[in-house]
Amino acid sequence: MNTTIELSFYPFQQNYRDLIKDFIRKLKEYKDLKITVGDTSTVMIGEHTQVINCMKEMMEWSHTNQGRSVFVAKIILDYAPS
Repeated sequence: MNTTIELSFYPFQQNYRDLIKDFIRKLKEYKDLKITVGDTSTVMIGEHTQVINCMKEMMEWSHTNQGRSVFVAKIILDYAPS
């Protein structure tokens, strides 16, 4: 089953732009997922387990490397935009 997640990421640091760029750079390392970066959110599309595992790993990575942040996600099961 494909899953689409629209994710917005809000770091609690003053250099938030750099942290967002680092987060997106790291996210793009997931070659099995389709990653589309927009102005206010990033869309991830892929097999359900891979997308959910990516979210888990990225939140843990962000907390460890960047500190506290807010993640806002819309998750749509069995959907891939055309």
